[in-house]
Formats: sequence, C-alpha cells, structure tokens
Amino acid sequence: MTAEVHSVLVVTKDSKTSSFISTMLLPPLFETSVVSDFNEARRNVTERAFDIILVDFSDGEGVDFSSDIADSTSTIILMVPTEHFEQISYKVESYGILTMTLPFDQFYFYNIIKIAIAVKYKVQVLYSQTTKLKEKMEEIRLVNRAKMLLISNLNMSEQEAHHYIEKEAMDRCIKKTVLAEEIIKTYN
Repeated sequence: MTAEVHSVLVVTKDSKTSSFISTMLLPPLFETSVVSDFNEARRNVTERAFDIILVDFSDGEGVDFSSDIADSTSTIILMVPTEHFEQISYKVESYGILTMTLPFDQFYFYNIIKIAIAVKYKVQVLYSQTTKLKEKMEEIRLVNRAKMLLISNLNMSEQEAHHYIEKEAMDRCIKKTVLAEEIIKTYN
C-alpha cells in the first residue's frame, strides 16, 4: 500500500519558521509550497486545492487571510504567538480554523499535522455525502416536476405518473432524471 501525498501550503514571512516546517514535512509524504506574500498565497489557493494550509499570524494579516479562505476544503492551521492565542483561537474557531502557538516544538507540530490530516479525511467524507444528497435532492425535484406536468397535461394521478416515470426509465435503460428532463422539455 502506498502512502498518500499531502499537499501543504505554508504562508509565512519568517524564514526560520518556513525552514523548520520544510524540514518536518518531507517528501514523499508531503508536497510543500512556501510563500511569504499573502497575495501570492491567495493566488495559489485559487489555482489549486491544498490539503493543509499553515498560516503565520504576521501581525494579524494571517487571521484575515485564514478567514477569507475558510470556506475551502483545506484544513487551515493558524500559527499564533502565545500571548494572542486565546483571543485569536476563539475568534477563528467558528470558521473551522485550527490554531497552534508559536513557537512550537517538533512533537507539538507533528501532533497538529496528524490532527489536520484526520480532519482532512473527515471533511472529504462529509463533502462526498453532501454531494450525493444534493444529487438525490435534484433528482427528486426533477421527477416531481415531471410528475406534476404528467398530472396536469395527461390527467394522470400522482401514482400513475410515478409508475409511468419508473417503468419508462427502466424500459429505456435511462436514469429517471433523464426521462424527467425529457418530460419537462415536452410539456413546458
């Protein structure tokens, strides 16, 4: 079994922090990109998805950046100086942003990365389930709309319209949504 490669974006102006993180997140398990400019980081985030995004506090600029990208599927870790940790972590936790204190040691950093990877997997599962539910809801909406058109145009009962759509889709070996769209085009 091959290990999955985790893509990581590190956003920090501090060369010492970026160097430390780069030595911890080594290939082949991690593909790490380091940027020191928040505008460049925004470009990177819009161009590709990262599994984990590590963001330096940078006098508050990191908080704004993290909040701006919080709706992405990336696990975001905001690195905050100890003196600001409580205030900042409370502020960003509702966005789903993890926080860790600066400075940090190897053991602490390793554990935070393990948590971020676990969160990434959980988000993937939830995203997949959400997508399936949206598709199912769209199917129900289309089929119901087609049934209503059959009821109003062909004077079928709701049960007859439902049976017609199921049987016709099965006989023609097509999805109910495809048939529903055909019915909608025909009677709209």
